[in-house]
Amino acid sequence: MQRLMTVVALVAASLVLEVGLCVAADRLTVASDFEGASIREVEIDEAARSISFMPGGDPVRGWPCWWYFRVDGITPGETITLRLRGSTATVPKPGAPPPKPLASSWAMPAQATFSLDGETWLHTEKGKRQDEWMIYTLKSAAASVFVAWGPPYTPSAAVKFVREMSEKSPHAKATELCRSRGDRAVPMLHVQEGDRTPEQRFGVWVQARQHAWESGSSWVAQGFAEWLLSDAADAAWLRQHAEIFIVPIMDVDNTATGNGGKDAQPQDHNRDWSAQPHWNEIIAAQRKVGDLIAAGRMDVFLDLHNPGPGDPTFFFTLPDDQLKEPMIGLRDRFIHLAYSRISKIKPLIPMSNKPNVAGASYTPLWRQMSANWVAMNGNPHTVSLCLETIWNSPNSTTEGYRAVGSNLAAAVREYLSERPERP
Repeated sequence: MQRLMTVVALVAASLVLEVGLCVAADRLTVASDFEGASIREVEIDEAARSISFMPGGDPVRGWPCWWYFRVDGITPGETITLRLRGSTATVPKPGAPPPKPLASSWAMPAQATFSLDGETWLHTEKGKRQDEWMIYTLKSAAASVFVAWGPPYTPSAAVKFVREMSEKSPHAKATELCRSRGDRAVPMLHVQEGDRTPEQRFGVWVQARQHAWESGSSWVAQGFAEWLLSDAADAAWLRQHAEIFIVPIMDVDNTATGNGGKDAQPQDHNRDWSAQPHWNEIIAAQRKVGDLIAAGRMDVFLDLHNPGPGDPTFFFTLPDDQLKEPMIGLRDRFIHLAYSRISKIKPLIPMSNKPNVAGASYTPLWRQMSANWVAMNGNPHTVSLCLETIWNSPNSTTEGYRAVGSNLAAAVREYLSERPERP
């Protein structure tokens, strides 16, 4: 009898403890009142400890595929569930057939990204597709966790990075490309070393994030800059023989407000390289690149993006019939050098050695894409390319993206070392 009473008491105590834990657990909440955040249609199931949502952002300001928010009220050590579905928003275009919502695959990485501190970004386990939903589970060691489509890179992060690089190296200068239409700074890093005059230097321009949702491209740009300002002898050679401009985020306004940017109205940033650009960033970049062209030293222009959900890393090129030698041969040589390095990164960053062509069949505005515009208006020796870095693979992380950037920078050095030095 005594034993039975003891068992009953233990069971009762256990139930009280469990009930107490349930009562003590905080309610889950979602916060999106910070830079770059984006979420809508939020539903929280307290019993299941799950959050259902879809990407936010104004569809007029670009594809609604980016999502980024913070979850509070987690009991450290518990597992929560994120239930994502694609946006139902559409953007009508004049003269076009009735629009459809963006394919949900653009918003659904195989693995979501999370961070406990907003600085170090990790992958969740692989999500599971259930009808219209992608289901991610996440075990958090803290009461709050940031979750996102991919590793965020905000305008504030860009400002901080170029400032830190400038403070770290006497060869780097933190500056601004311009002020955006939203009156935000567009940070730019200017790098050169030694006493060579501008006329004696190769011109190198690297820009990222003309489409705000493509956050991985900014991390590639950071990796490029980190290698360039490292102690490596090859990096020193590049600093001493070239003048390099790096813009980590072109579309700062949509990046700051959590909009997609792609196909934004009234003009997509990467369709705005025309005689009369709409965006301040494009006006300023055209002016600076134009100065390099006028001086005969627009040697390497790189526009950094992320591609479709199922694509590897690859280059976009202008159709050959729009180019003359030596531009074609030089372009192919650079692609070979870059592929030789990036494709050998460990762990693997899948890459194709066959470029895609961005011509008339790609978009009616193909002439107004930045890399195409620079190639068509550049010097005979200009290499102008768009690099699309895979975002939907296990190694599409901050480390993986930065490795792509550092190897891309090393390829620029190797390529330019083969070119005749400027007098």
